[in-house]
Amino acid sequence: MEKALCIHGHFYQPPREDPWLNNILPEGSAAPAFDWNQRITHESYAPMARARRLDGAGRIVEMMNCYEWMSFNAGPTMLAWLAGADPDTYRRMQEADRLSLARLGHGNAIAQVYHHQILPLASTLDKELETAWAVDDFTARFGRAPEGMWLAEAAVDTQSLEALARHGIVFTILAPGQAKAVAPLEGGDWSPVNPGNLDIRAPYRLHLPSGRSIDIFFYDGPLSQAVAFERLLADGETFWRRLSQAAGPGLLTLATDGETYGHHFTFGEMALAFVLDQARSSRDGLGISNFAAHLAAHPPTRQVQLHEPSAWSCAHGVERWRSNCGCTDGGHPGWRQDWRAPLRQALQRCKDMLDEHFFTRGADCFADPRKALVAYGKVLAESMSLAEYGAAHFRKNLPEDGQAVAWKLLAMQQWGLASLASCAWFFDEVSRIEPVNGLTFALRAMELCLRTGGPDIEAEILPILQTAPSNLPEYGNAATIWAKLVKPRQETPGSLIAQALITLWGQDRLPQPGQSEEVVWPGVRVAVAAAAQPTGAGTEVPGAPTAQTTPLGGTATIQWAKESGAERYAFSWQPPHGNDPLAAAVRVAGPDSAAGTAATGGPEGATETFQPRALPVNKRQALADAWITVAGSDQWDKAVQRMACGAHLVCEIQEAQTTLTLAPQWAGMWAALAWTWVWGMDLENKQRELLHVFLRQTDSNAIERQDLAQRLSARTLAMLASDEPEWGRLCEMVQRVRGIGLTEDWWAVQNHLWDTGLHQGAGTQFAALLGFAQ
Repeated sequence: MEKALCIHGHFYQPPREDPWLNNILPEGSAAPAFDWNQRITHESYAPMARARRLDGAGRIVEMMNCYEWMSFNAGPTMLAWLAGADPDTYRRMQEADRLSLARLGHGNAIAQVYHHQILPLASTLDKELETAWAVDDFTARFGRAPEGMWLAEAAVDTQSLEALARHGIVFTILAPGQAKAVAPLEGGDWSPVNPGNLDIRAPYRLHLPSGRSIDIFFYDGPLSQAVAFERLLADGETFWRRLSQAAGPGLLTLATDGETYGHHFTFGEMALAFVLDQARSSRDGLGISNFAAHLAAHPPTRQVQLHEPSAWSCAHGVERWRSNCGCTDGGHPGWRQDWRAPLRQALQRCKDMLDEHFFTRGADCFADPRKALVAYGKVLAESMSLAEYGAAHFRKNLPEDGQAVAWKLLAMQQWGLASLASCAWFFDEVSRIEPVNGLTFALRAMELCLRTGGPDIEAEILPILQTAPSNLPEYGNAATIWAKLVKPRQETPGSLIAQALITLWGQDRLPQPGQSEEVVWPGVRVAVAAAAQPTGAGTEVPGAPTAQTTPLGGTATIQWAKESGAERYAFSWQPPHGNDPLAAAVRVAGPDSAAGTAATGGPEGATETFQPRALPVNKRQALADAWITVAGSDQWDKAVQRMACGAHLVCEIQEAQTTLTLAPQWAGMWAALAWTWVWGMDLENKQRELLHVFLRQTDSNAIERQDLAQRLSARTLAMLASDEPEWGRLCEMVQRVRGIGLTEDWWAVQNHLWDTGLHQGAGTQFAALLGFAQ
């Protein structure tokens, strides 16, 4: 049997979406990135799609798509975000699977349980949903059924594997310590497994009580640990030698977290690319393969029994996700995790009550409630339209209000499942963002339960949360966290309409009388129509785009994604007399719902007055970001226009002069002045010398410099999109950038040159300036 290498990458981020807006809100701890998904993608996932391979002179010879040469799984919820936020990396993952499928007959991508639930702790229903929805998502994204599936935290038991096998999954990957005993496939004595006698280079078959079976691969524990914790990625050659020495007949497998490459170890993706390049050229007789291809060529000859339940990140089975077992991350010695058990109890009790309500109320809506719920994964994956789903699963002639209830029941189950993602229990404190997010998902599910005629689950779980102690005195227990951190996140018609109005105000899009504008989040759309007759002349607020002090009134329509019907409200908005848009109260009356009161859960004619200052910090930050995006763009355009003229007023350098006169005033326009210079401004020699002195010695901050670098990159990409790029001007621009010592960020530009082949064509000279080998 030949020697082969398979490095597996597990790409997953905790669910971060706000369950009303269904988008990720700003996360301050990820700054200057918007959120942690964006930051990890920038540092790891995107670089792995375009890992730079360099020659001996440090120049680019290849941009390797590492996903094409390694096994990988990516969480469905993360892929849904990635498809919109970084379509290039998403496309490279899909392309990698297609190319590996063509090369090996089996693609590199494998599926992952949908919400990263610890399946041994999940109910029978949830095991089914997590598996079925994952299969539907994978099939929609990669155009084929998955052969393998990654279990969250490699947590396994027999019933979880039964769920996988029922949905056509052929294999999964586990830690070597999870193997209990092995025996010949055709039968014979079982041999207990110890750390030294398990052949991890061969697959094993596990026979299930149902008569089905599933195959198991075990990864190399010490080598995988060395990648994660022993700086094996510091040098690609050292990494390769370790792999080559460990290889033997069969498949040498590593299991690694995707964040390891770049986020945890800067340039780790380059070490990975070096190793993958060695393997694809079969250096030392060690080739490259993936799990499914190896399994097809080398089916198991032995069977295995497992320790169950067990997981790769807990020495106590699956206790990390339900007890104070001692396994923790967070760096707080002495902190206890006695909160884990009651948090598990509360959220599981919530899900059980949601399930009961779903099947009770759903009997009036669905032809087969369970079949409908399992099939909802196709709607989430967007492989089935709402109309197709309704035709297939709603009761015949289901009225409009019944359809509205049905969609809310399905959304209720979606967020109920999300509340049980493993991340809520992984770390060391119940007030961390992961447990708070889990509780937030539960709150959204409880709200939908109430709105469809279900029980008040909050009253049921609050006494349980009171028994979940926080390590922080200011909280005391999870019930206080629920009141302080979770409940304020809950949306109302007033809060949604207020956010829409302030967003429109900040973007200078407030509707004129008789007109309408809308704000669209992934989870909900709010359309605002101003009354045909204005209530009076507006008074501008200093510094605001179009603010006014007289009331703005009209109607607002709220339309939830993946639902039918709409809710219509009358509103009035009294903008503030000062400069604070969050001081503007919004008054809402209604709803007048096309789906009726049963779908909206409130009496018609109810009123609400909402103060935007009451929004939680991340939603206020989102409003700030919407405003600064427009305000910053306007400010930049004005500064560039001013400097296009003002730069010519830079005078000739005088004897012993070291900077511009009134330098502090010029410094406020530093970025625009530098921009004007690098894009070709022509000055006399003495003027140029003084300008260079000023631009080089001005102490601009790193954020300002990085922003300028990104603006330069965007402008360059726009020029490269032309049929005949101005190569001379682009080359001069790079030289001027370097002449005044600006920060450079040509990542996206290099990618474009590589993808289009311009690095070897007309743009050869420009590409050489940007680090390409000739």
